[in-house]
Amino acid sequence: MIPLASLPQLLVDHLPAHLARQRWSGAHGRAIRSIDLRWHEVVRDDAAAGLVWALVDVAFADDADTQAYQVFIGVRPVDDTSFLPRDDRRRLTVVPGDRGPVAMYDALADPELAIDVLHLVDPGAEVSTHHPLVLEHSNTSIVYDSKKILKVFRRVEPGPNPDVEIPRKLAEQGFEHQLPPLAELRRDDTDLAVLRRFLSGSIEGWELAASSVRDLLDAGCAPDEAGGDFGPEARRLGAVLAGLHLAIADAWGTRPGDPARWAAEMDGQLRQLADSGADLGDHRLDVASVAERYRELAELDDVGVDQRIHGDLHLAQVLLADEGWYVLDFEGEPARRREERATTSSPLRDVAGMLRSFHYAAATGLAQWTIGDPDPALDPALAEAAQAWDEHCRQAFLDGYFGVDGIDALLPVEPEHRQAVLAAFELDKAVYEVGYELGYRPDQVWIPLQRIDRLTHAGAAR
Repeated sequence: MIPLASLPQLLVDHLPAHLARQRWSGAHGRAIRSIDLRWHEVVRDDAAAGLVWALVDVAFADDADTQAYQVFIGVRPVDDTSFLPRDDRRRLTVVPGDRGPVAMYDALADPELAIDVLHLVDPGAEVSTHHPLVLEHSNTSIVYDSKKILKVFRRVEPGPNPDVEIPRKLAEQGFEHQLPPLAELRRDDTDLAVLRRFLSGSIEGWELAASSVRDLLDAGCAPDEAGGDFGPEARRLGAVLAGLHLAIADAWGTRPGDPARWAAEMDGQLRQLADSGADLGDHRLDVASVAERYRELAELDDVGVDQRIHGDLHLAQVLLADEGWYVLDFEGEPARRREERATTSSPLRDVAGMLRSFHYAAATGLAQWTIGDPDPALDPALAEAAQAWDEHCRQAFLDGYFGVDGIDALLPVEPEHRQAVLAAFELDKAVYEVGYELGYRPDQVWIPLQRIDRLTHAGAAR
């Protein structure tokens, strides 16, 4: 089935265009300078199908470093790939086979071959069906029989992946609001995949929040009076995050906060965005005002601790199940390098990430309610309702977080310092979002810019 002799060259020739079409690669719009096949393994090669497992090193024209990608390539006769639409981005190419033309494609979209991939991780697993899930992130997740979920890391780096290491350690600490590994796949000291229990019947935090925003805009009442009030769940979610930070502190320890380092990292990201010459259209970014907030952070001496954190906390990273909230995906922000994502920081960085997510839920919900109008100020009443939802959920979340016994030991002592540190991290997250939106959804860049303007000119987190 697989043309083994020509396989390495086929991958080198066709993977650049394939990677550019995958959102998980981060390669869209970037010129690839070279691609090297580090290793490959033929997992299956029979009359029905073939499966190739490979790790490739990609060098981009705009970066001196290389990025390693894990790929699973399926091979079948062209007529046997009806599970893929004709123009599906997961198709790689069509090549001559020993019995006619065969298609090469992303094997994780193949119901049968995805089970072969599962058996690399858990050889004894017994499953019958699967369906792809979350193919648009920096990884691919596959659900089997609505009982187990396999997360395949696409962009891989040497050493332990935080999304494997942290949940495993948290389970040892007794923290139950996350999903520990059931099985893991490692090769050459690199985490490649992890298998976990699938929370059937759970609902993503983002979906729940978006529904709440719609209920509020439809009802035209106060947020706590709407049928889908998210406030109580936001409060419970805040308490879960505090418990997470306390468990991480127990597992890895803490050290005194380093506001100078935090501010320098924030300023570096800000300068990179400012120097990029990014086109913000009719919007503007007040770089000087943001930088001044960072300087104020650097001068504080009451900032709490520095510790390991989640690193990319938002409403799409949490699930609400019958047992309560679960926190997912400890890999960190996908647009940052591994060494930046796994860094230690203030627990308030995670808090700020969730606050940003509340704002996004309110802003995008409002835009959708007004048929995608990019200027929600056209309807002041609706804009006020969306802002009220944001502030209601933010406050409920903060009440839940700050109300957990023991959390004060990780945070600034003085309320004004706590507020200043939180506002700086929220600004930093919003600056990150500006760069992310410019790369993927430029029509939404107004959302983080709106919050940046409010934080810098109002001078405090609400």
